[in-house]
Amino acid sequence: MNGEEAVIEGRNAVLEAFRSGKTIDKLFVLEGCHDGPVNSILRESKKQQTIVKFVTKERLDGMSDTGKHQGVIAVAAAYEYAMVEDILENARKKGEPPFILLLDNIEDPHNLGAIIRTANLAGAHGVIIPKRRAAGLTATVAKTSAGALNYTPVAKVTNLAGTIEELKKEGLWFVCADMDGELMYSLDLKGPIGLVIGNEGEGVGRLVKEKCDFVASVPMKGEIDSLNASVAAGVLAYEIVRQRLQ
Repeated sequence: MNGEEAVIEGRNAVLEAFRSGKTIDKLFVLEGCHDGPVNSILRESKKQQTIVKFVTKERLDGMSDTGKHQGVIAVAAAYEYAMVEDILENARKKGEPPFILLLDNIEDPHNLGAIIRTANLAGAHGVIIPKRRAAGLTATVAKTSAGALNYTPVAKVTNLAGTIEELKKEGLWFVCADMDGELMYSLDLKGPIGLVIGNEGEGVGRLVKEKCDFVASVPMKGEIDSLNASVAAGVLAYEIVRQRLQ
């Protein structure tokens, strides 16, 4: 399924969206509201592990197109998420060692879309994002990916560090981008690999970084100290491509 992200308003509409299996990225609920219908929606959101935010009436009014939100607004994904296993299967079908991008705290949809585009062109088999503190598959992400979202599976996971541990059992090893790391040209980036990219402000989170086998830095000669996340992803992804071509 793909298309425009949908803002779904009203208790019945939101409940039906959950029960139909529609992928809901975020649920916004009027703070202090816990009556029967809202509790039913919250139960459904828990089954799907949807991010729930309790907000003010003013916030809901500002998000609403109809003014009839009844205290609940859901934001559905523009594209369906894949499973991590789908990404591994993608690599198996191509007869290639897995190459996966994992994104930690990438909250800008333009950055996410650009990284998915780069992942596709670099031959990565998929992208993994966390449920929290991350942009979802919105229409902006789809547009910025320039169509790559149709071909590159994106999985959303509850725990990025835990997912890295599971993927290590599948033979992958992990390199994360950090300006204090070893120069990327001195690292062996061949074989089954996961490339971990954080946002340009905070970088990769400590728990995720600790799970990585190597830390790679991009050589920088200018006066500022960080690259845009999508640019860093592109530079490192293509170093992996270069080494795979050798």
